Amino acid sequence: MTVPLAFVPLEPDAEEARDWLLGELSKPPYQAARPTLFDTVAQAIRDWFVELFASADGRVPNIVPVLVTLVLIAVLVAAFLLFGLPRLNRRGAPLGELFGDDDPRTADVLRESARAAAARGDFTLAIEDLYRSMARGLAERTVVRTSPGTTARDFARRAGEAFPAHADALHDGATAFDAVRYLGRAGTREQYERLAELERAVREERPAALEAVGAATGSGA
Repeated sequence: MTVPLAFVPLEPDAEEARDWLLGELSKPPYQAARPTLFDTVAQAIRDWFVELFASADGRVPNIVPVLVTLVLIAVLVAAFLLFGLPRLNRRGAPLGELFGDDDPRTADVLRESARAAAARGDFTLAIEDLYRSMARGLAERTVVRTSPGTTARDFARRAGEAFPAHADALHDGATAFDAVRYLGRAGTREQYERLAELERAVREERPAALEAVGAATGSGA
């Protein structure tokens, strides 16, 4: 049965209009035109940048501070990815070159080697290994960092800043190490015993910087 044209509603009520609209939008052409999740995220980022660089009166603001901040953040992120946290990286760094030699031994192993050499009367080797043990021990504690270019005297100078009371003894230890290592001089028992006392002192004592921190913490308690 054909419905007369006069009976077709030309002005649908609100419920009918909503149904017609939903039915129309559910058709494939409209669904294909809907923005994807990527489109939504990209639009949100674009709007954020527009708001960031636009002022209320429509003028372009000074974006130099913003750009500098973004560059600094990028540099920090890159440094973190490349080197990790500085302190953790230093503690976990592989052992390697020390005073011109590729020596992967730990401070404890070097110390035992020095004691064994001294016990058999080889004070030249004992002085070399004990000085290396002292340097490696401070590096393992992250008190004084050593690198392939670090010399015995450079280490002594920086260790003297951490242990001011032993600065002169550290200088003398570096002199003894250079003499037996590079000048071909024979080490003596006296030199070894002085170096052993120094190595034990810096191994057991706290660096000056840590003492200052502890004092400051205690005073505020």
